[in-house]
Amino acid sequence: MLTIYHNKRCSKSREGVCFLENLKKPFETIHYLEKTITYIELETILKKLKIKPIELVRTKEKEWIENFKGKILTDKEIIQAMLQFPKLIERPIVINGENAVIARPTELINTIL
Repeated sequence: MLTIYHNKRCSKSREGVCFLENLKKPFETIHYLEKTITYIELETILKKLKIKPIELVRTKEKEWIENFKGKILTDKEIIQAMLQFPKLIERPIVINGENAVIARPTELINTIL
């Protein structure tokens, strides 16, 4: 089963949902700004993406700039920052089993099908 972590206000995230709908395969949509993500869930997503926490952060967001820019943070602290401010999480994230991708561009979803 495919899963997309989706922010309905983001055009790239909406494109990801449309892409999955066009596949005609079932998928789960997680509105991560509305449903709280746990530390373990975010850590699992990072493992599936095979990236460091900082690579999932939207560093141009106001929340990052005002609270974290220029600070030396551990991976745990970066994950905590994303949990405190979910808007910092890059999107959309699409997961297929043990594989995941940040679907920017949307066609990257093909790499995990």
